Amino acid sequence: MTKTTSAILGYATQLKRRILLSSFLAVLTLVMFFLDVQIGSSYLSVYDVIKTVLTGPGGDSSASFIIWDLRIPMTLTCVFVGASLGLAGLLIQTITNNPLASPYTLGVTAGASFGAAVSITLGFSIAGQLWVGTSVTALVFALSISFFIFYIGKLRTMSATTLILVGIIMNFFFQALQQYLQYVASPEVAQIIAGWTFGNLQRSSWTSVFVSGICWILCFILIMPKVWKLTALSAGEERAASLGIDISALRLFIFILSSILVASAVGFIGTVAFVGLIAPHCAKLLLGGDQRFLLPCASMFGCLLMLGASVISKLLSEGATLPVGIVTSVIGVPFLFALLLKSRGN
Repeated sequence: MTKTTSAILGYATQLKRRILLSSFLAVLTLVMFFLDVQIGSSYLSVYDVIKTVLTGPGGDSSASFIIWDLRIPMTLTCVFVGASLGLAGLLIQTITNNPLASPYTLGVTAGASFGAAVSITLGFSIAGQLWVGTSVTALVFALSISFFIFYIGKLRTMSATTLILVGIIMNFFFQALQQYLQYVASPEVAQIIAGWTFGNLQRSSWTSVFVSGICWILCFILIMPKVWKLTALSAGEERAASLGIDISALRLFIFILSSILVASAVGFIGTVAFVGLIAPHCAKLLLGGDQRFLLPCASMFGCLLMLGASVISKLLSEGATLPVGIVTSVIGVPFLFALLLKSRGN
């Protein structure tokens, strides 16, 4: 057997393995989706859930209201928020070439959260809808921070280290501003702002499903043609530049998409930490560096993390739903420690 034939067979085996793993993740996501819909404060058997789902949203039973008006919107929002954060985390880690980078560490999440806090404080609404004003303001702040980080990075040769440092500065800055808003606001408004820092799925609705779903689908479609550029960039800036890739333009494009993804998540349920950090690493651990598989699988791992956190939050708090952001933070802290120890060992 020649080396060429051996390489072809090895690639075919690796490709088959990645397809099987991706299919397994898709099936596991569907299972977790059903489990999240089935679990709740009002007990519904598996049979009741299946029957209600097959009947459709037109039913007049209490089970139909619970499933179609409460649980399915919450679960779908959970799915799209997780997919958005997982995808945004992978994109940011790729363009910065830093395993500790995420929407949270780059300050995009903090900026979007501050934008939402400003909207809540001012009572800003669009077409009479407060959630529209909150989401749009979060998006504006997220995009503004991304452009600012890009501009500073360009002045400093756009190195990954510069991007991370500027992001950390922005993170602390907007956290301080948000704390100031909470300090000067009325107790009622301060409580609402504080609630946004927990990542609460109770604010989910069919509107949040539609908006977050559309944002993720559009961003995913726009990024897929760039997979070979992202794969080349993950191998190093010099190699990507040698292939004729405009790294600065690619980073700006990725920053914009990441901001949209983060804003669509934060604008509805609030800040959710660590999902954008953990999901990409899980995908890389199983699938390697091929962006064709990493992009969808990082999104699926984000879904799984959010769905798992949602299930745990329901099981831990009877009669109420524990904010999912608390659960993801508890899960993410030991993972981050393990990642730091692994990086130090290397």
